[in-house]
Amino acid sequence: MDRLSGLDASFLYLETPEQLMHVCGLIVLDPSTIPGGYAFPAVRAQIDRRVRDVPAFNRKLRKVPLRLDHPIWVQDTHFDIDRHVHRLALPAPGGYDELVELTSHLAGIPLDRSRPLWQMWVIEGYEGDQVAVFLKMHHATVDGVSGANLISHLCTLEPDTPPDEAGEPQATEREPGELELVGRALVRNLSLPVAAVKLLSPSVALVTGTVDRARRGIAMAAPFSAPRTMFNGTITGHRTIGFGDLDLDTIKRVKNATGTTVNDVVLTVAGGALRSYLEHLGELPATSLLATVPVSVRGASRHVGGANKVSALFAKLGTDVEDPLARLEALAEHSRHAKDHHNAISADALQDWAEFAAPRTFGLAVRAYAALRLAERHPVVHNLVISNVPGPPVPLYFMGARVRALYPLGPVFHGAGLNISVMSQAGDVHVGVIACRESLPDVAGLVRRFPEELARLAREVEGRALSDPPAGAGPGSR
Repeated sequence: MDRLSGLDASFLYLETPEQLMHVCGLIVLDPSTIPGGYAFPAVRAQIDRRVRDVPAFNRKLRKVPLRLDHPIWVQDTHFDIDRHVHRLALPAPGGYDELVELTSHLAGIPLDRSRPLWQMWVIEGYEGDQVAVFLKMHHATVDGVSGANLISHLCTLEPDTPPDEAGEPQATEREPGELELVGRALVRNLSLPVAAVKLLSPSVALVTGTVDRARRGIAMAAPFSAPRTMFNGTITGHRTIGFGDLDLDTIKRVKNATGTTVNDVVLTVAGGALRSYLEHLGELPATSLLATVPVSVRGASRHVGGANKVSALFAKLGTDVEDPLARLEALAEHSRHAKDHHNAISADALQDWAEFAAPRTFGLAVRAYAALRLAERHPVVHNLVISNVPGPPVPLYFMGARVRALYPLGPVFHGAGLNISVMSQAGDVHVGVIACRESLPDVAGLVRRFPEELARLAREVEGRALSDPPAGAGPGSR
């Protein structure tokens, strides 16, 4: 029996028809590298073969009676690839706009919880000869790192690598009976007060440490300190998507010249793009936007089970700073404080407290929160989520087709209707933006500002390097 962790289950409880808790990936492919040429039946057959031995692709949810505990995963004994992999074609002219419109619609459709929680659409006719794959998986099954690993499992390093040999059929695990599930749930619920007591002491120490850090000016940015923007209200179930590319070499040049990190540069570019976008609309707040940045804790967590191994930190994006280089320098300093603060927090703090999420009351609370539009009544917790997931540095092939781009797309929330996700792959940085359509209808206007802001930042860095004299240079030097 594989019980969902509290954090995994929380993504189920957070889900409503408007607040969909799946993550998506858009993969753009060059099918000309497929040995023997592209044919959808052959691609589907290979996908079927590759997902058979991966639990995330062939297990489904089973509720505990009376919702006394988090659900469990059970094997789908009637797994059918035709229920998960679908074929579509873009209408003419089959360009960026048509792909964005189609994938935005697909992103707004909830997953069927009676089946394994994933769907894939193979979309033909993108920009003539390209194929796009749109993959959707529930956040209860993956986080950013595990999602990237699952995509890598579907890929190879060479176009002609033969598919894995079919192994022995998976043995069907014994499913526990209703009484066994109830008994396990009751035992666990009886242990919760003891677990809560154990968490109180480190939690009090965390609060005390945070207050001390804030007093000394070295704490990470605080939640509920974000300015209100057009995308910080109650969301609908409609989604709009945009995607673009950044040059990884340019990002690394900026990083090396300034002594910062790739993540610092990415956040600075995002801050600049958001500043330019909101200023163009006449809606730029006087204070900086605040982003939640997910952080993987896979190497530090003591928990064995669970798909989500994440924590989070808060970062100001410097949208109140016009100069991109000054924004980068300020953001890098804030990031160092935020990382030090985050490292002082237990890697398992979020996962431990998530175990107390009650299945029934948690879901009711989320629905009441949305119905009462409370996101518009209290101070803004954060403006958006920005996720940066490192991808493979080498070219990949999806069922023999060269992967030209891989755009990640995360969920949006009531109160934060914008998500920016970034993934590096084979020398490029791919930016995926998803938003509530009513909150941010012109996502394309935001996406196209990312390469512009990176170029602007690079020019500022190069200009400073040219204006600064070499060490030891000065009047009379030779």
